[in-house]
Amino acid sequence: MTTQKKGFNSNLIHAGEIADQFRSATVPIYQTSTFAFNTAEDAAQCFNGESNGFIYTRLGNPTIEALEKQVALLENGYGAIAVSSGMAAVTTIYLALMSKGDHIVSTDAIYGPARNVMEKQFSRFGFESTYINTSKIENIENAIKPNTKLLYIETPSNPTMEITDIQRCSELAKKYNLLLVVDNTFCSPYLQNPISFGADIVFHSMTKFINGHADIVAGIIVAKDKSIYEILRQMMINLGCNMDPHQAYLVLRGLKTLSIRIDRSQENAKKVAEFLENHPKVAWVNYPGLTSYKQYELGKKQMRGSGALMSFGLKSGYNGAKLLLNNLHLAILAVSLGGVETLIQHPASMTHSKLNNEDKIKSGITDDMIRLSVGIEDCEDIINDLNNALTYA
Repeated sequence: MTTQKKGFNSNLIHAGEIADQFRSATVPIYQTSTFAFNTAEDAAQCFNGESNGFIYTRLGNPTIEALEKQVALLENGYGAIAVSSGMAAVTTIYLALMSKGDHIVSTDAIYGPARNVMEKQFSRFGFESTYINTSKIENIENAIKPNTKLLYIETPSNPTMEITDIQRCSELAKKYNLLLVVDNTFCSPYLQNPISFGADIVFHSMTKFINGHADIVAGIIVAKDKSIYEILRQMMINLGCNMDPHQAYLVLRGLKTLSIRIDRSQENAKKVAEFLENHPKVAWVNYPGLTSYKQYELGKKQMRGSGALMSFGLKSGYNGAKLLLNNLHLAILAVSLGGVETLIQHPASMTHSKLNNEDKIKSGITDDMIRLSVGIEDCEDIINDLNNALTYA
């Protein structure tokens, strides 16, 4: 019997299913720290790798494995490693693939803590880093050194919304024998699959779109090849930053509605971006779905939609930004993104506040910038909320 390849939405519902003894319609929560063996021989085979049985949840768990299989399939990867947070994914990648004296080239406007931990913590152990605007490919080639090991990009970038050409980055990575790592959190597997454009590793903060309900913190790493996957998994096991089974269950539940949530939120986002672009108090809007956006064509090439994230600036600068944020009633002033609710924040004083002023300017994170993650509420209510708050700005 030939197994027909399923579509994306069918895989959202059915990939990773477990055929347990009770024929559960959803993946059960295996809330256990350890697993029993039938015999001493079974135990020995598990520990020496002759069988794939479960031993201890830090090493593997059926609920977590179901999520890993599903996301690996959605991202066209060999295998996935679920971890306790997005930053656990970042740390696992850094420690698994870099050694003392190694160098990383990365997007200057990546998620703030991912840059901060490299510059402030891992630099103490001899890791070197260069942060640049990777949307300009010539910047990347100029930044590569003989000791460069990783090219780590986020596209679209956080929070500037600049798009980096994944395929061209892959070509550079191959030319200089680097591994290409892509943070795909902003898009999720529904809108972008970096491995299909040549990336070696993709990771997500599943706190965001993949889970989509602002009720868990989680991360996942997907590797294109078995060899890289095994290195990353062993590092995760050694670090002990594994996911919890109940956490995995909640992500599996949220993942089932990924496409319909993103379809609704990006439909709203397009209308919100057009409203902001035409508002007299708004100086600029960065949103890939606007035809006026400078990288509109590149976004169409490597993304299947424009997403729910945007940034915009006010003509009244930082003071206006504060007044806007303090007068919203529907949008929630909070960090994070990708949930069913609309979230808004001020990057320069919140998520990227640890950067010094010079690095903020180089990264395009200005005091007038506001980042908006559009939710699935009625679009008219989102726009009315913004319009009312803008009267104070």
